Amino acid sequence: MRLGDFFRKCDFFELSEMEKVKHLHFYQYAKEKNADFTVKEISNILTQEGFSAPNTSRLKEKLKKSRDFIKGNRVDSFTLNKKIKEDFKNKFPQLQDENEEIITIDTILPNSLYTGTRGYIEKLAKQINSSYENNIFDGCAVLMRRLLEVLLILGYEHIGRKDEIEDDGELKNLNFVINYTLSNNIFSLSKGTRECLDDFRKLGNFSAHRIQYNCRKADIKNVAMEYRVCVEELLYANGLKK
Repeated sequence: MRLGDFFRKCDFFELSEMEKVKHLHFYQYAKEKNADFTVKEISNILTQEGFSAPNTSRLKEKLKKSRDFIKGNRVDSFTLNKKIKEDFKNKFPQLQDENEEIITIDTILPNSLYTGTRGYIEKLAKQINSSYENNIFDGCAVLMRRLLEVLLILGYEHIGRKDEIEDDGELKNLNFVINYTLSNNIFSLSKGTRECLDDFRKLGNFSAHRIQYNCRKADIKNVAMEYRVCVEELLYANGLKK
């Protein structure tokens, strides 16, 4: 069961904040084998799925006081108590199957981010999500690199400076484009995006060109949030989001 299906089955949108946390952590526990979670981790997942970010201090206090949660193995982490886990297992037995299904629809790029941009951008975004959700991680990394390149080029076109990344009418390679963009502050990008922009290029290059390298789920999962932010900032930079 994918996360979107799980949301529908448990009427997730109608749940209270604490019930959302309980259900979401159980899903992560059942599908991803995540034994515990921190407030920051659960908050990131909620915002990534389009929900408002909770007040982390208040949520942490609620978790400490709740009898449904106990301390996790990590510092400042929590997990459901044994009884609640058993109740959820009985309620959602379909989550116990042993497969490699990825946790959500629109895992990397939410539909709301790319819908209404351009057809080829929407198709690339859907391919990125689909490849990740079907364990095609090398393909996902290459597609992520491709979308990054497309958005950067569109950005230069939007501000009328595409000739700066061309050589006799031919586009220069992505390495040059990224370095030139950062060195000349071409777009208004956040510090986090500036710091990891080239990481997405390298990840795609490794999957495309390194003979003995195979991209893994963790390689993409570890940069998924930063990549989403990067795509959103570039969509604003090239005028496709307002």
